[in-house]
Amino acid sequence: MMKRKLTYKQKCELFEFLCQFVTKNRRNRLEEVAGNRTRFITVVLEDIYQSQNASAVLRTCDCFGIQDIHIIENKNTYNVNPDVALGSANWLSLYHYNKKENNTSDCIKKLKKQGYSIIAATPHKNDCLLEELDINSKTAVMFGTEKEGLSEIALKNADVFLKIPMFGFTESFNISVSAAITLFSITEKIRKSGIQWQLSKEEIIDILVKWVKNSISKGDMLEKKYFSSIV
Repeated sequence: MMKRKLTYKQKCELFEFLCQFVTKNRRNRLEEVAGNRTRFITVVLEDIYQSQNASAVLRTCDCFGIQDIHIIENKNTYNVNPDVALGSANWLSLYHYNKKENNTSDCIKKLKKQGYSIIAATPHKNDCLLEELDINSKTAVMFGTEKEGLSEIALKNADVFLKIPMFGFTESFNISVSAAITLFSITEKIRKSGIQWQLSKEEIIDILVKWVKNSISKGDMLEKKYFSSIV
């Protein structure tokens, strides 16, 4: 989070200043990953109670370039499992919804206001197969608990019900596997399409500043030093 409102030029200058304290290879890696990040696709986790599964989803999102994860905490508080997430949460933007008894509506309203279609990852009588999913508009994929699935509020407000084809006796994949299969499919589609799925230059520099700070010991102190130099 920026300490004050900076112009794009000032953010770039801050990034250059902080890059003095990382290797060239590290900087190149940060810029490479940022260039492959997207907010065209986002993920919503509703009331996940098994931290290892939810943390595995974070790791998957990072691997496929999904920047934003929306975490709804109605009955269950979400905690990152460091042994599973392997630091992926440090590179993602996590948004928590936990102010009310039921926070699902607030999350969905926010995403729809931002132009997202709500995709409920759950078998349904009017479902859409994964390979048939239309990804020409911003897409938010919602995953629920393995035991209960998505809530009635989530299902009622979904625009599409998504089904992964299966040919065995088991009714469903676990959430981490479902997320991996789904995100692989849809990120492959957008990257091969003519859709403008990348972040804007303003979004990229915001992320780069955050990431380079995460890469430096006492990054906050160095940022304050930069701010004092431009007063």
